[in-house]
Amino acid sequence: MPDSAARPLHIFLCHSSSDKPSVRELYQKLSAEGWMDVWLDEEKLLPGQDWDYEIDKALGKSDAVIVTLSTGSVSKEGYVQKELRFALDIALEKPEGTIFILPVRLDDCERPRRLRPIQGIDYFPPESRAAAYDRLRQSLELRAQALGLVTGHLGSQPELVKDASEAGSKREITQVVKHRSTITFAPGGHAIYTFGEMDFVEVPAGNFLMGSDAQDGPAEEMPQHAVDIPYDYFMARFPVTNAEYAVYANAKGISHPVSGWEKKRDHPVVNVSWDDALAYCVWWNDLRKNELPDGVVLRLPTEAEWEKAARGTDGLIYPWGNTFDQNKCNTDEGGKNDTTPAGAYSPQGDSPYGTADMVGNVWEWTHSLFKEYPYQADDGREAETGSDDHVQRGGSFLGNEQLARTAARYRGDPAFLDFVGFRVLVAPSL
Repeated sequence: MPDSAARPLHIFLCHSSSDKPSVRELYQKLSAEGWMDVWLDEEKLLPGQDWDYEIDKALGKSDAVIVTLSTGSVSKEGYVQKELRFALDIALEKPEGTIFILPVRLDDCERPRRLRPIQGIDYFPPESRAAAYDRLRQSLELRAQALGLVTGHLGSQPELVKDASEAGSKREITQVVKHRSTITFAPGGHAIYTFGEMDFVEVPAGNFLMGSDAQDGPAEEMPQHAVDIPYDYFMARFPVTNAEYAVYANAKGISHPVSGWEKKRDHPVVNVSWDDALAYCVWWNDLRKNELPDGVVLRLPTEAEWEKAARGTDGLIYPWGNTFDQNKCNTDEGGKNDTTPAGAYSPQGDSPYGTADMVGNVWEWTHSLFKEYPYQADDGREAETGSDDHVQRGGSFLGNEQLARTAARYRGDPAFLDFVGFRVLVAPSL
């Protein structure tokens, strides 16, 4: 096999700054393929580098140039026009029939005259993006094959998707999950991965600080200790809402647990037991079993997974920092005395990973049984056969700032569910 086969296909993303959200989404999807090296200025340019020099160098090195077009960019003078001219000059040096420039329209704009002879792709409306992306990828695969490069589209080669319990397969599985999702960006800038109309954010593998180091804190939160979660996972950005739970309730022919929920469609569901939450996850996985790779499921988060998603790696007391702010969450201090719409305090109250409503609003069920620290995932607390109480996290609209700390734990009582809901994640099965 030639040496070139070991290198990625080099792609340059030519775009206008006004089109960043759509271009970032495209960048994420292409990069997740694993066999493309995509050049995007905000990802590749380092402080102090010369903008013109680096862009010209990247264009000259590229095997293909994706030119994103919009109503704003085609009529605007600037870098996108300069990059396009350079790319067209390079294209003239390529053999006839070479796939090199790929025009991608982001809206119903008029294509520049010099691009009209080249077949393009319409990356709009949103519901047509998946099909458009497949066509774009096919063109890039043809370009790679012409150069003798190896392509490895993870979504179509199941032999690359190993069991989630194998340490060496974690990154491959993460890339498959990303590829099978729809990617957008939240107001805070975090990438949002959507499965089955539910939004998730990525929490990377590694250590974090769990528990509390307060000298006068509750004993059940101590000692503070490092916990390693050896896999990436995708935490739901919001708790499950009334509207989302209604789809499940209708499918199963059961009553919705919230009276008059139609007036609170986007509020978190309450009055759900741990068993109810578990049943919802089973139903979701049965319904959408082909959307996730082998060994990966939608389930309740473990206590450790919940806490890391809420506070990051450095032991933040609240998702946003170490000082309480009643304007960043729905707790008793805010005086709402009821649930609020999911995301009402986003992005100002978001965690470092972009999860919203991690504290306040409703208590959230975790998968874990209530046991002493240090947390050990293999000590029986993650078994689904135990009859002990399960841990709830995050506080609620009735709780104060102490209960809204990211380290606060509550022993779930099935008798008090009118302010208890749940959140899900996409992760390796337990």
